[in-house]
Amino acid sequence: MDHAAVLAAYDRQMRHDARSAGAGSQVERGRDVVRVTGSAHDWNGVLWADIDEPTADAVIAEQVRHYTGAGREFEWKLHSYDRPADLAERLLAAGFEAEPTETVMVAEAGSLPAGPELPDGVRLLPVTDKTGVRLMSEAHLAAFGEGDAALSEHLARRVLDQLTDAPDDIVAVVAMAGDRPVCGARMEFCPGTDFAGLWGGGTDPQWRGKGIYRATVDYRARIAVERGYRYLQVDASDDSRPILDRLGFATLCTTTPYVYQP
Repeated sequence: MDHAAVLAAYDRQMRHDARSAGAGSQVERGRDVVRVTGSAHDWNGVLWADIDEPTADAVIAEQVRHYTGAGREFEWKLHSYDRPADLAERLLAAGFEAEPTETVMVAEAGSLPAGPELPDGVRLLPVTDKTGVRLMSEAHLAAFGEGDAALSEHLARRVLDQLTDAPDDIVAVVAMAGDRPVCGARMEFCPGTDFAGLWGGGTDPQWRGKGIYRATVDYRARIAVERGYRYLQVDASDDSRPILDRLGFATLCTTTPYVYQP
């Protein structure tokens, strides 16, 4: 993989030229930033920015005014190669809070090894409707605990909207151990790009280390290949990064969400 070429394609296709992920959200492309504004349960935030030191604080302030005027919490998705070099410090000074840093990893979808066999009694169930989304939400709570209930509900509403408004742009799956959901994952397609994004995959602690997450990666990779997507892209947590590294994913950069609450 040509790291520089793939990073340039990722920056252009997934950030600068991004399109909205739902009927209720809108992508706005300005001279300095590309941002997404949607409903309260859509993703709202700055995807791409090209700013310098003299203008950085004014551009940040303008984004704060825009989103607070709409009553929206929003995220500035900062990547490790973004300018200026002190942009993270400027965001913190403006009232943003940093969330855990993730690693942007990419692999050629057709080059991944075959997934492992699932444990006895575990199956992958495609998610296509409200019932499946509820199972995904239960899997999320099993993986991350009741303290994540608000985020689980937020994600469930977003996934259901995507399945309703743009079903061809999302694939979702839940791993069932008998009648118990133990892992939920999804893949979002970006038509006109080389990339399909893998999201989710948190697994019930009692079922970790059994190949379930890797099986969901394989499931999604095969669908991406069938639909003609070259790359799989993941914003990997510290838990999933070693697994993806063993599967052949390469690190492009890191990304840190900076969140502003009005």
